[in-house]
Amino acid sequence: MKPGIHPDYRPVVFRDRAADFAFLTRSTATSDKTVEWRDGNTYPVIDVEISSASHPFYTGNQRVVDTAGRVERFERRYGRERRDR
Repeated sequence: MKPGIHPDYRPVVFRDRAADFAFLTRSTATSDKTVEWRDGNTYPVIDVEISSASHPFYTGNQRVVDTAGRVERFERRYGRERRDR
């Protein structure tokens, strides 16, 4: 690798607050926040909104999306145009 052009690659904790889940890995991502990990060392922490612990695909909890309500709201707002040919 060419010296001086690559970002610093170091241990970072990624934390999913919704699922109370965190994991330690290596990354080039940076953060001003830190957390003390289980091994007693302090690492930068990056909060994520979703991870494998809270994603519906991995947990099996599917969300119900109200597509009919979206269509009705769209038709109310913009009207329904009929084209008879």
